[in-house]
Amino acid sequence: MELIMIILCGILVGFGVYMMLSKSTMRIIIGVGLFGHAANMVILIAGGLFDGDIPIISELGNNYIDPLPAALILTAIVIGFAVTCLLISIYIANYKLKTSDNINELEDLDFYKEVSKDDK
Repeated sequence: MELIMIILCGILVGFGVYMMLSKSTMRIIIGVGLFGHAANMVILIAGGLFDGDIPIISELGNNYIDPLPAALILTAIVIGFAVTCLLISIYIANYKLKTSDNINELEDLDFYKEVSKDDK
């Protein structure tokens, strides 16, 4: 089971990097999300994939599951959601301003030249 999860994690990292290297802003946002999911899976795999009892002290047994990876993954999911919302709001603002999704067209050199003329 762990080998399958590791292969799936590698596939997610590969697709995430591929999407982040594209010129489309929305693909970059999706790539960041895929990369975040792959990082969560790495934490899950590092915590161990085995059955055990809930981490509450009781008389059921001593084979407890470590709750730390689950807490870290939950925190990473919340932070990843916030970052994705921020990136999408920046994407919407840029798309309304430039009406383009291409990264190369977002840089406006004429705007910077006008601003530097106004400063003089």
